[in-house]
Amino acid sequence: MPTSRSKIDMVSDDIKIKPLQRQKVCVIGAGMAGLASARELRREGHDVTVLEQSGDVGGQWLYDPRVDGAELLGAAAAPVKVHGSMYASLRLISARENMGFTDFQFEPKDGRDGRRFPGHREVYLYLKDFCDAFGLMESVRLNTSVVCVAPAPGPTRQWTVRSVDLGNGKCDGAEKEEVFDAVVVANGHYSQPRLPSIPGMEAWRGRQVHSHSYREPEPFRGEVVVVVGCGESGKDIAMEVRRVAKEVHLVAKSMEEVTQGLAKVIAKHSASLHLQLHVERLCEDGRVVFGDGFTVLADTIIYCTGYSYSFPFLDTEGAVTVDDNRVGPLFEHVFPPSLAPSLSFVGIPIKVFAPWFFEAQAKWVAQVLSGKRTLPPEEEMMRSVEEYYCAREVAGAPKKYTHDVSLFDTTYIDEFGSKYCDFPGVEKWRYELLVSSFVNMLDNLETFRDEYEDSDTIRKGVEEWHLSAQQAQAAATKKQSLGLLEQVE
Repeated sequence: MPTSRSKIDMVSDDIKIKPLQRQKVCVIGAGMAGLASARELRREGHDVTVLEQSGDVGGQWLYDPRVDGAELLGAAAAPVKVHGSMYASLRLISARENMGFTDFQFEPKDGRDGRRFPGHREVYLYLKDFCDAFGLMESVRLNTSVVCVAPAPGPTRQWTVRSVDLGNGKCDGAEKEEVFDAVVVANGHYSQPRLPSIPGMEAWRGRQVHSHSYREPEPFRGEVVVVVGCGESGKDIAMEVRRVAKEVHLVAKSMEEVTQGLAKVIAKHSASLHLQLHVERLCEDGRVVFGDGFTVLADTIIYCTGYSYSFPFLDTEGAVTVDDNRVGPLFEHVFPPSLAPSLSFVGIPIKVFAPWFFEAQAKWVAQVLSGKRTLPPEEEMMRSVEEYYCAREVAGAPKKYTHDVSLFDTTYIDEFGSKYCDFPGVEKWRYELLVSSFVNMLDNLETFRDEYEDSDTIRKGVEEWHLSAQQAQAAATKKQSLGLLEQVE
């Protein structure tokens, strides 16, 4: 009489029938999304190479004082020469408690910027710590510019990656060609300036720059400056430049963008900071004409009008395109149906918990490549993408906001992790902290980063967060000590 078989036996047989696959994977970019990808791919047993054009990891969080050029065209040509768009004074608008990897919290460290909303350097140092904790640097190749990623010839789907070593001291432009089983594109999307179309831009005699090339306010001392764009960077830069400029005119698209906090700031600094609605046209003599007919003679225009997704190195023969800032088609913002799973994108969505969401995406990619998980058929993925586009159109969302996944849409963010990689959901206290910080920013634009009140729920969550981070650090230190002891013995 045959005996019943245990689940473990059946799982073992399944693994024998479908062995996990170890792929040779190239990750493009060593920013937050690229490092999340490298860690998850390595955990899954893949052979990982990360190509990073800068001299260190960190992506946008690696501050670069250089700029593409003083003029607009120098900042707008694709691809940009300088990847970084970080300005010197930038501080987070998201609380650090909401910005850590799931198992490596962004906890304050002695001697560093311990504020809830720290400056950009603190994020860079945190990413460096993350690399060290998980040994990622052995997979990262710095000072390496990716020139071309294209399908490799042959019967199997592989990718040819051509790159140039920027740090070899030769500057001879010699290219290196390698073949990978899969490529993960994680080069970020805050480098390529997105510009408005304003009549008279080409003939206007003043200086025009994009916020991509803004670092410090000093170059605008004594000037009349127009800041176009009322997003977070536009407000930040306008408030900073106001301190040295003769006057600053901050341009909003409509009064809907004028929050109570911004209204307070404008009222407080009314002598030097002015609100304008819409730029009608630019005149060759330096005048800027606004929607209501009001005119100023300006020295400089700073366009804080966002960024475009850009993959100048990627050759998919039209399978993946960027159309009005929609990268597509992408199944769940990650896999192009016709090229999946050998090509994937991590870090495309905006307004998500980062790097939490990037971790979830990367874990999914890593498990699909190893064979732990399977994707739907190409036709089904394509149908899902088209249904998503249709739903966005019906909802009245412009195409350029295709990848705008609101932080407040908890359903999508949590369901993604649960559905594709058994990833933990975001705790309720973190959402409450998010909402609380956002509301405080709307009401108190100048002070929200330093003056806030936590509810009992948030306080309890933060206390548990600190305790969890300390315990994890103690465990990591103990593990490291044991490892050193074994080496000595």
